[in-house]
Amino acid sequence: MARLTSTRLAVAFLALTISATPLLAQDMQPGPTWSQEDTLRIVKEVQKRLGGLTNYSVFDWITFGIQGKTLILKGYASRPTLKDEAGRVVKDIPGIASVQNEIEVLPLSPMDDRIRAAVYNRIYTQPALSKYNANAGSLARAMGPGGRSFGLMAGGITNNPPIGYHAIHIIVKNGHVSLYGVVLNQGDAAIAGMQANSAPGAFSVDNNLVVQGSTSKSGAK
Repeated sequence: MARLTSTRLAVAFLALTISATPLLAQDMQPGPTWSQEDTLRIVKEVQKRLGGLTNYSVFDWITFGIQGKTLILKGYASRPTLKDEAGRVVKDIPGIASVQNEIEVLPLSPMDDRIRAAVYNRIYTQPALSKYNANAGSLARAMGPGGRSFGLMAGGITNNPPIGYHAIHIIVKNGHVSLYGVVLNQGDAAIAGMQANSAPGAFSVDNNLVVQGSTSKSGAK
């Protein structure tokens, strides 16, 4: 049952990414475009390659859009290497003329590290939300055998993020928290928002979680 739920959430995540595509292109000038068949092929390949990034973690969020034959990457990366890698893995997909990498690299901040750790624990130790985490437990459990010391949790988690699948992504910038991802119902989205709001140090929480099967609330700015 847990594996089925993870699969459903993963499919919903892909649907969310696709739904963001026309939104990003609304105010752009028309240009050469792909056929419908090529568009579907390219979208699936982009999803596959971005989803396969080994350093894409619970503290990152990437979406993409299309302008003519240009692929536009958006979202947030907690490390510069992720932005660079995301651009690299999609640039040689047949049919893509160019890649416009607008992924924002989040500032390096010990304070934000502490908030990431606190929000992670608040959300993923909440019983109703454990199903959204392959580790189904605390930050220490997610960090692997033996966990990590509190010192690491208090600073450095960005470079050593929790392992495994996470449906709810936690973006922290200068103390402000944004939640992205797909959940099964509105109740879970509300619980995640309340848990994040209870984390010490968080100045504000923007809850962008989408319920599976509904329209995206918002995309990365």
